[in-house]
Amino acid sequence: MSGSNRLAGLKARPKDTTTAEVRRVDEVGEARGFVDRSPRKKPGRKPSPRTYQLHPKVFPEVGEAIAAEAERLGITQGQLIEQMWVLYREQG
Repeated sequence: MSGSNRLAGLKARPKDTTTAEVRRVDEVGEARGFVDRSPRKKPGRKPSPRTYQLHPKVFPEVGEAIAAEAERLGITQGQLIEQMWVLYREQG
């Protein structure tokens, strides 16, 4: 057989795909150390709808004031900025 066409004599055969046969093959594979490699659900938390990130550069006293106000209100700094944006839009 020529080295350039070593697979020429192979023929495709349909596989038995019944539920029982697939289960049997899975059991045999697992018994020999093979594990299921089908895609798994992504681990971790579901993503938040708040996914846009801002990285504003502000003077330290402004950043500290924003952080303190958010803490006082019991909300995140991002939520405080969202509230400030709503008020700004209402003014203009």
